[in-house]
Amino acid sequence: MWIKIRVILLVLGVFVLSMGAGGWKIATAEDKDEYKASDALLKALPSSRYSLADGIKQATQGVEAPISAKFELDEKGKLSLSVYIAQKGLNVDSQNNVFKEVSGSPESSAWSPESEVIKDQGDLKSAQEQLTVLSKGKVSLLDIVEKATKEHQGTAFAAMPENEDNKLVCKVIIANDGKVSEYHYDVASGNEVKEGKMDGDDENKY
Repeated sequence: MWIKIRVILLVLGVFVLSMGAGGWKIATAEDKDEYKASDALLKALPSSRYSLADGIKQATQGVEAPISAKFELDEKGKLSLSVYIAQKGLNVDSQNNVFKEVSGSPESSAWSPESEVIKDQGDLKSAQEQLTVLSKGKVSLLDIVEKATKEHQGTAFAAMPENEDNKLVCKVIIANDGKVSEYHYDVASGNEVKEGKMDGDDENKY
């Protein structure tokens, strides 16, 4: 009787391990797909006639405030420049604001983006969080992007405000000669955050 139970448990154990291994294989394949997409994006960046800063400037009008920007590949695999906008500005909280995405191909001489209100719950949550971060700062998304591109060589292809361990920063991602680097800027001062330090932090805190 005990021998039969052990055999059953052994079979079940092998089955669970096999499923686990299969899961890891699937995850790895997905990761490779993501890397391929990233490589494709980097290869497409030089074809843009507009910089990230150009897109931010053109996408906003009046009281509208840009809250993030990025180059990405659209559903057809074509390069697209996308800017998230808080239509009522940074002084209106996320629950009472309206968010839209302005996006289009940056490969032609004139960038003619389309605008649509953000309704996807995941994208909407990201936009709300980005607004919250920037609304507590003293510098704009454009200020940070322009500062980052002056201080670091390469092409800035994403600027994303985020709350990082209760530190409000804007992550700027720059590609240079095939290498991708992330730089974090304090939204209060606009200065780059290095070695985990923020302006005003105690020198021996870390």
